[in-house]
Amino acid sequence: MTTTPPQITDSHCHLDFPDFEGELDEVIARAQAAGVTRMVTICTKLKNEPSVRAIAEAHAPVFYAAGTHPMSVENEPMATAEELIQLAAHPKFVGIGETGLDYHYSSESADIQQTSLRIHIDAARETGLPLIIHSRAADEDMARILSEEMAKGSYTCVMHCFSSSADLARAAIDLGFYLSMSGIAAFPKSSDLRDIFAAAPRDRILVETDAPYLAPPPHRGKRNEPAYSALTARIGAEAFGMDYADFAAQTQANFDRLFWKAAKTQAAA
Repeated sequence: MTTTPPQITDSHCHLDFPDFEGELDEVIARAQAAGVTRMVTICTKLKNEPSVRAIAEAHAPVFYAAGTHPMSVENEPMATAEELIQLAAHPKFVGIGETGLDYHYSSESADIQQTSLRIHIDAARETGLPLIIHSRAADEDMARILSEEMAKGSYTCVMHCFSSSADLARAAIDLGFYLSMSGIAAFPKSSDLRDIFAAAPRDRILVETDAPYLAPPPHRGKRNEPAYSALTARIGAEAFGMDYADFAAQTQANFDRLFWKAAKTQAAA
């Protein structure tokens, strides 16, 4: 007798990347077999939005979001809030971004990154869709901008692939935001990061792969794929001292609350 694995959602992956070319059907099938019933594929350059949208349209379990990645913003046309709002009319478009700040690789473009981030926040505020944040080596500016923008009007947000400081985690939680757990949290040396997650409210936690990057053990160093979010979720359950099925159900409820449009579109299908 086979048992059906608990359902989870890979809240952040990149299925349009060449790593998955010609294999999407198999990758999605493996995800579903692992209990990953939904995936949000992320467009990081708006010129690629049509191809990312096409993936979501062709595969029922796949939803999508779009924005300009902070590491690309210097070399891409600056997005406008109006452009993002227009894209959000699509029924499977469920989030704004990823956007954010990355000073590790791209500190010289800090000013333009901050401008782009605020534009994406405007779009998230206007559409009611969650902002998807990438933050690396920019904790102080990130916390400041997110707080300043919240004072202008509320919006929702997930700190994708969270691997920053406990201070930024607390700042995000205090603003009502969510933290997403990637394969980094499953690495053996990531005990401090697991402690940061465990200190957060369990109703603010999502799981993701960021595939094709950051595969959790035992696949570390290899191509990541949505099925492996189940491996990270098992580590998450351990960090919270929860049964895996209960943790999976909690993250599903969290995803449905934050990514309300995905839940609504799925229910109407």
